[in-house]
Amino acid sequence: MQQDGGWQPPVVPPEPPKEPGASTDRPVRRKLIRPEREEPEDDRSGKHAAEDERSRRGRGRQSGRRSRLAARSLDGQARGQNGERQGQTRAQSLGQPGQGGARNREEQSQARHGQAGSQNREQHGQSQPAEKQLIPASIDELKPLLEREAGLNTSFDVVLREMTFGGRRTALFYMNGLVNSAALTEVLKRLSYLTAEDLDTDALKLFFETYVPAVQVTKTDVFDDMLDSVFAGCAALFVDRERAALIIDAKMFPDRTPEEPSLERVVRGSRDGFIETLMTNVSLIRRRLRDKDLRYELIRVGARTKTDVCIAYIRDIADPELVEEVKRKIGHVNVYGLPLADKQLEETTVNRGWHPYPLVRYSERPDVVAAQLLEGSVAVLTDTTPSVMMLPTTFFDLTQHAEENRQTPFIGTYLRWVRYIGIFFSLFLLPLWFLLVLKPELKPPQLDFLGPQQMGRIPLFLQFVLAEIGVDLMRMAAVHTPSPLSTAMSLIAAILIGDIAVKTGLFNNEVILYMAIAAIGMFATPNYELGLANRIVRLALIIAVAIFGIPGFVVGTALFVVLLACTRSFNRPYLWPFIPFDGRSLAALLIRPPELQNKKRNPLLKPQQLDRLPDSQENR
Repeated sequence: MQQDGGWQPPVVPPEPPKEPGASTDRPVRRKLIRPEREEPEDDRSGKHAAEDERSRRGRGRQSGRRSRLAARSLDGQARGQNGERQGQTRAQSLGQPGQGGARNREEQSQARHGQAGSQNREQHGQSQPAEKQLIPASIDELKPLLEREAGLNTSFDVVLREMTFGGRRTALFYMNGLVNSAALTEVLKRLSYLTAEDLDTDALKLFFETYVPAVQVTKTDVFDDMLDSVFAGCAALFVDRERAALIIDAKMFPDRTPEEPSLERVVRGSRDGFIETLMTNVSLIRRRLRDKDLRYELIRVGARTKTDVCIAYIRDIADPELVEEVKRKIGHVNVYGLPLADKQLEETTVNRGWHPYPLVRYSERPDVVAAQLLEGSVAVLTDTTPSVMMLPTTFFDLTQHAEENRQTPFIGTYLRWVRYIGIFFSLFLLPLWFLLVLKPELKPPQLDFLGPQQMGRIPLFLQFVLAEIGVDLMRMAAVHTPSPLSTAMSLIAAILIGDIAVKTGLFNNEVILYMAIAAIGMFATPNYELGLANRIVRLALIIAVAIFGIPGFVVGTALFVVLLACTRSFNRPYLWPFIPFDGRSLAALLIRPPELQNKKRNPLLKPQQLDRLPDSQENR
């Protein structure tokens, strides 16, 4: 600008901030922004020539900077690219210095944040997975790798047997105690007849296709996959100068004979049950369901245990969304292992928290699991446990027993009602009796006989608490006592609690009577976890009645119902068909219908085929 015809000094813009890692061997030339003024033509041409010369020098420095940045590491390249953009902006923005600096600062900040995020991911173990390690071609290279990774020559059950067949050096790697030695002996016996002419080319392929007499044989070139298979009971056969191994399925786990489960005994019915071996359990279900649509999908869970978890369902009956949800939850389990098998798997897949009631149903009977699969449920079998989870479940599903379906419909309905009455007594008998004792005006004239004739030496509330603890102690003692001593333990418990405790005045007669009825109702509950949860609710109601009286019982019962009504098992309401109400399903739950009249499947499971019978016309 011109003021009074005078020339103003040049305006010097502020120096942009230096980038980290940028070269500092040359000073940065400051760009001068001169105010507009009229100049002679000769001065103007000289000035343009000087600016062109400075621009050429800037481009030269810029190219030199590119050459230096090209040889730096990955982090230096990221910062150098930002510096290059800044240099280009300086050379091209004589009139816009602020925009280029702001853009460069933003890019520089993004680069720093990206580098920091990468460092954080590496610190928290979230970096990109490393490439899979391949099996070495030489057996001499393989042995130190097995010593380091699998404990060869350290663990006595890790075996590497080196042999020579047909002039080719081989090695058999397996876990002693997990394989069938007789089957492996037959394989080695067949290989011992090979000659050098039999293995002239592609020895591993010939072993795989021709010479290994085993039913299940696969190939793998990944070292970790080979280790997982061997630790699962297979044997790995290595051939020198071959970068792969043959996995021979020769599993033979220690197991027991299937027998009737102790918690689900029936008068009539099968006497077999699940055991701790997954393959045996799968075959027991397959024997009962010879359906082409029965599917078994295997997932390995646990970074260290690598436990086999099998998801069983019938493809054209089960709800596809339910199947995908179960597979997704089990596949996302991220733990070191499942040494406790099914219970740990339940806690990691079902969002149960501190909820006292079971959200899955367990069974050790193959016929019960097969029947639930036909209804549209999903069964989860876990290796090393005889219990099978059935998903989803409701409160009333946990009250059913196989004995009801082994009797006639009339007798089955009677047994079902007796069981419901026992479960009701196990929940509400003691709190109601305690409430009537505290509030005698609530008793109708027909129930005047209820109540203790004489009070004991301690309050009734403490008698209830001590009786609950005593029953739990007897239950735990019965579990841990050896069978030859169980009779003696029962006699001691009956004499101490049933006779001496009453005679000394520690307990009242009616307290012992009603506690025994409630305990019998709990033991009559088909599901063990449901019985324990009902005991906790009963004790909570007794405490509420002792503190608040009638409001305590009413509010406690209401909270109990609300708790169950708000509970969901795999997005299914827990109190169905009571809440939400379904009359047809509730009637089928209260009355055991004849088989030919029970034509519809459980609508809660959303089965793809709602009809239970293949052709209803032929069964009328």
